[in-house]
Amino acid sequence: MTAQETGPLTTESGAPVADNQNSETAGPGGPVLVQSQHLLEKLAHFNRERIPERVVHARGAGAYGTFTLTRDVSQWTRAAFLSQVGKETEVFLRFSTVAGNLGSADAVRDPRGFAVKFYTEEGNYDLVGNNTPVFFIKDALKFPDFIHTQKRDPYTGSQEADNVWDFWGLSPESTHQVTWLFSDRGIPASYRHLNGYGSHTYQWSNEAGEVFWVKYHFKTDQGIRNLAPEEAARLAGSDPDSHQRDLREAIERGAYPSWTVQVQVMPAADAATYRFNPFDLTKVWPHADYPPVEIGRLELNRNPENVFAEVEQSVFSPAHFVPGIGPSPDKMLQGRLFAYGDAHRYRVGINADHLPVNRPHATTARTYGRDGHLYDGRHKGARNYEPNSFGGPVETGRPLWESTALTGATQYAAAPAHAEDDDFVQAGDFYRMLDEDARARLIDNLAGALAQVSRADIVARAIGNFRAADPDYGKRLEAAVQALRG
Repeated sequence: MTAQETGPLTTESGAPVADNQNSETAGPGGPVLVQSQHLLEKLAHFNRERIPERVVHARGAGAYGTFTLTRDVSQWTRAAFLSQVGKETEVFLRFSTVAGNLGSADAVRDPRGFAVKFYTEEGNYDLVGNNTPVFFIKDALKFPDFIHTQKRDPYTGSQEADNVWDFWGLSPESTHQVTWLFSDRGIPASYRHLNGYGSHTYQWSNEAGEVFWVKYHFKTDQGIRNLAPEEAARLAGSDPDSHQRDLREAIERGAYPSWTVQVQVMPAADAATYRFNPFDLTKVWPHADYPPVEIGRLELNRNPENVFAEVEQSVFSPAHFVPGIGPSPDKMLQGRLFAYGDAHRYRVGINADHLPVNRPHATTARTYGRDGHLYDGRHKGARNYEPNSFGGPVETGRPLWESTALTGATQYAAAPAHAEDDDFVQAGDFYRMLDEDARARLIDNLAGALAQVSRADIVARAIGNFRAADPDYGKRLEAAVQALRG
């Protein structure tokens, strides 16, 4: 905590305030005067203190820390912050739930956002992921529809099980992620006890221009810990801020949480002939094919001084790359490259990146953008156009990432087929990987959710997807739902 400021209380413009307990009135018991400017200023500021909450990932907590490189990866990327073993880079990490609003509880069944801002010397690099390596859908065109099913129904004002399961049942690609969500990992015990994943596939390129596809993994050094549904329900009711409180208090007492950072690396030439589409967000790359390589350690060691200024107003965009790192043809990622920045411009303002938590810390942003909400006048009298003959920042001539070869005509279609492009194989693999007790809990969790659905055809369709993943999976789930529904 910082020391409390002393001295006279003032208005926003710096004038001293004579009375902060009583409004100025016309006589002792008369009406309040319009000239009671301190009152009007306080009320006007109060009315405008909030900004729109995030449509998704509204409920969150964050902290600052350090990423330390532990392995030379220059053969894969020319990113400066990944250039030298032992190099440290300041980070800000925001955790979040996905579907809940700002006032919801932490201990609920929901994916967790895992968004990291690396303050590198070449600009900020944002890695926006989750605590699962996969997602519900593979094309951003479906994202608004998906989120509408997870949010409150416009007629009832409540989240509706019919909506949730109707969409999932009609979207077989969601079967893998739904299995993750209803497994033990669906309710983490805290933000410190979960893994993070970049989830998407990204491009790395080295100084020679060679291209590699990568996936990021952040493995918690605290160990995975989860909550049973009954325990989570009690905690959500007794301490809605449980995860946020746990993170803050751990850092305050010096128990700094950390994650071992790994990457899977695929040579670019492998992508075209790999057995499934490597850019499909609903699938993982088996570790037997591309073993994770440890490259660093991320530690959180400093709490924000103001949650609104640094957590709520923090913005992360997967379009924030640095030299040597870029996007892949992942269709969900391609949509997010636009959607995240657009959301920030609406929610916080066109100059959201000027805020201290968002601006580069290890370099300076030099642009020709001016004016707009939150503009701080940093450019003073410098020209606001380019090219000009007065001096100013100029382009480097080298793109941040390497070009990708394209073929074919424009079209509305799924990605080119690979030998194992199947919506169910990896969901079945996940189910079979679980021990018997974990399978039983998964079945119980799914059955409890499906039993709330009012239409039998929606239930049958959903069970059919799990049966396609593994016959035993579907059979046991069907029996469990029937037992609950009588």
